[in-house]
Amino acid sequence: MKVYEALNWASSFLKTANRDENAGELLLQHFMQMSKASFLANLREDLQPEILNAFQEAVHAHAAGQPVQYIIGSEEFYGRTFLVNENVLIPRPETEELVYHALQRIPKLFGDADGLQLADIGTGSGAIAVTMKLENPELYVTATDIYGPTLRLAKENAERNSAEIEFVQGDLLQPLISQGKRFDIILSNPPYIPDRDVEWMSDIVTKHEPHRALFAGEDGLDLYRRFMEELPAVLKERAIVGFEVGTGQSKDVSALLQQAFPNAKIETVYDINGKDRMVFAEIG
Repeated sequence: MKVYEALNWASSFLKTANRDENAGELLLQHFMQMSKASFLANLREDLQPEILNAFQEAVHAHAAGQPVQYIIGSEEFYGRTFLVNENVLIPRPETEELVYHALQRIPKLFGDADGLQLADIGTGSGAIAVTMKLENPELYVTATDIYGPTLRLAKENAERNSAEIEFVQGDLLQPLISQGKRFDIILSNPPYIPDRDVEWMSDIVTKHEPHRALFAGEDGLDLYRRFMEELPAVLKERAIVGFEVGTGQSKDVSALLQQAFPNAKIETVYDINGKDRMVFAEIG
């Protein structure tokens, strides 16, 4: 079978299974270990039997609901490659926007100060922590997660991307509070999906990605409420807090931040699709 024939088969098969029919191209490019340009230049080449077999198995796995990123074992984030598996949430493009806007705010609030302390809470794959460190090498970055296997994968991503980060295992801000540490910047993409939303979400997400990284109580705000209780113990007098939020949650999260920090400047930032996706607080 030639490359283009395999792609046509995959597209038709995935369409019948109500999956993304373009996933076949990502999978076959992965198994052929080619850049996109090389891959497109080889569409009329014959596929080696072992590659075809692996590709067909992967297409069947995706049709059954397994995310392409877990099959491939990686995802791109901010121009870098991060390992992913079923212990971590797959990094999303909207989280790249959280990183971008955080990077823009740091010099505005802190000028050219160096040695700023940043913590990424619930780091998952480590995408936020690693990217912040590499985009602003002067930062001292700490990343936390409650789950050991998740933290191990984040460490591996930091090592692969040559990012010097301190990793701490624990529940939300508790390990930082116990260490008596204070930070200039706290970023987090916490679980924020209401529990009931599991009923209509894609099974690619609900049956494969970790629920502890997705769902957060009846209204999805449980973790933000906990943050408001714990943040005062870890923030310096002048600080930035940046959260990713679910669509429609910015008003509630802003109100929680304003209540916890009455003098803070709170701002909702909309993503590239026009959805209220980030809330930032500048304190002090």
